Amino acid sequence: MDDVARARDAAREALANVEPERLRETLDDRLVDAAVTPGVLSLVTARALDPEVDLEEVVDRAAGVQLIYEGLRLTRWLAHEEPWATAATRESDIDADMDVLAADVLVSRGFSLLAHTGAAAAAVEVVRAFGRDQTEREAEGVDPAEAAALDRNLEVDALELAVVAGTTAVGGDPPAELLEYARELAADCDREFPPPGRALPETTADRIADISDRAVSATDR
Repeated sequence: MDDVARARDAAREALANVEPERLRETLDDRLVDAAVTPGVLSLVTARALDPEVDLEEVVDRAAGVQLIYEGLRLTRWLAHEEPWATAATRESDIDADMDVLAADVLVSRGFSLLAHTGAAAAAVEVVRAFGRDQTEREAEGVDPAEAAALDRNLEVDALELAVVAGTTAVGGDPPAELLEYARELAADCDREFPPPGRALPETTADRIADISDRAVSATDR
């Protein structure tokens, strides 16, 4: 199984027991075609740092990262589009309400998967940063360029969380350079990640391993 399928399946499995059925279907519909770059990066990071790692012990972390990102991404869309304000029918109004509930479930289920890991504090900070960014975005006088930059912070924060989740899965903390590399990966993302087949550059694992090796060497001096 490749990392894209592994990350997606883990995220979907984490929501398999959600009720009612309509909510579960709404959640699954969001994940089935989603770009799973954050989840994949968690897996790639863990394997790059420890080639012998059992990825089955990392998939829950990858799913947690992915679900938090998907929930916040949906929240961002809801805040900007306000679909309930333009709902033309009762059915479309219900759909909007279901999306609000779905966003909450995605984030809370993601938190539950990371709660007892070394990525728990980073996950909390991602959500707090998102709230600050969106509050600032709605402030009077914010120009379109600044608003777009604030929106893009979510993708940056999601990839930083991914490398934290992957690194702590193998018993370490990410060096500052690895967090900077995560920010580089997110730099070209305009409020969405690439399609699943292009989730990450082919050189990602090598870069992560190299960064880690240099950080260890510097510590040993």
